[in-house]
Amino acid sequence: MPNRHPNFEHQPHTEAADRAIRLKQHKNLFTLLSIAAGLIFLQGYMIAPLIPRLAEVFNVPVQEIGFIVPAYMLSYALMALFYGLISDRFGRWPVIRISLAIFVICTALTATAQTASQMALWRLLTGLGASGVIPLTFALIADLFPFEQRGSKLGLVFAAMEGGMAAGSAGGAILEPFVGWRSLFLGTAVLAALVLWQMQPYGDLFDAPNVSKLPTIRQIFGGYRQILGSFRGQRTYAYVLWNGIYHSGVYTWLGLYLSQRYQMDALSIGLTILGYGIPGLLLSSLIGRAVDRWGRRWLIPAGVVMSALAGIAMIFEISANATTVAVLVLSLGYDLTQPLFVGIVTDLGDENSLGQTMGLKVFTLFTGFGIGSLFFGELLNFGFEVSLSLFGGIQLIAGLIAFLLFWEEVPSRQAEPLGEQG
Repeated sequence: MPNRHPNFEHQPHTEAADRAIRLKQHKNLFTLLSIAAGLIFLQGYMIAPLIPRLAEVFNVPVQEIGFIVPAYMLSYALMALFYGLISDRFGRWPVIRISLAIFVICTALTATAQTASQMALWRLLTGLGASGVIPLTFALIADLFPFEQRGSKLGLVFAAMEGGMAAGSAGGAILEPFVGWRSLFLGTAVLAALVLWQMQPYGDLFDAPNVSKLPTIRQIFGGYRQILGSFRGQRTYAYVLWNGIYHSGVYTWLGLYLSQRYQMDALSIGLTILGYGIPGLLLSSLIGRAVDRWGRRWLIPAGVVMSALAGIAMIFEISANATTVAVLVLSLGYDLTQPLFVGIVTDLGDENSLGQTMGLKVFTLFTGFGIGSLFFGELLNFGFEVSLSLFGGIQLIAGLIAFLLFWEEVPSRQAEPLGEQG
């Protein structure tokens, strides 16, 4: 006799198939968002190795052209506060799409700069436009996954960001003599435009907005007070800020350091800095899974201390090869800190304030990036030894204290076996 209720028999199979399709779509979406994040970091990090070359092109002192780094970082930081709030009201998808489109346009227009001032202006506008993509990608991860499963997802995004760091750090200096710095910006814009085009079919994967109207100024500051009202929040954002100051300060001026210390040309600088980003590209997913299983109380302090020792090592008259190793360690120290801070931050707010929470995190980090590059550059008037000693010493102290401050950062529950995490 035929089955009189065929739908009952096939319903579990249909639900499983639909779920598999949706998981594949989520994977494709996060791959594209990760590539977009990588391209944003690529164009951000390819600037620092080019500072000596751009100073020649525009016939200005290196400290003056170095201003393009904080111009980008600080404008990026400022707008990150607003993108998060806007996405809570209007949804993640339209804000990510608009932000990425502005990034494409402004990155392409950077190639038209004829003076250092014009270059700084386009960098500032690029920062204003680009800062919606990465924090809202983090917020989307928090929307879709529980806290104890976010490490591996964040690891994917940070692996792409670290790949962008590596490609920008080395590629900018290596390729510039052959294709010119203008082509580097145009090429990045074209690649980002292709990613934006590929993302169009995935808009329906985003949830509806969390709130029905934009908050008042009082509500905004009330939200920030809530986020920063706990010791956990205050401690985490303080470390995000200082860690950003330290890494940006040391990294931004690595090109000048290598040029002055070892008389390296642009190609050699690029090859030496290639290590910055490589550890994260290779290990971010593994680090994320380790965090999901064992927590952050050992990894974060270790990362802070490692990066401190890398900077301190460069004070001394070490070989160029030893400096390359120090750059690798510096990068690994970043990989063991900033992605892990993001995981904590996603657990500080509620579902209605994730955009604001992540916006504050990115604002804090990129404010640190801007301050670090400015402050380290000013200290260079006294030489690299003074700058590295001060930055490295504070970072080392912060790392030792972190063993106490982050001791409670363990998983809320035992994570799933590594092979079962989605």
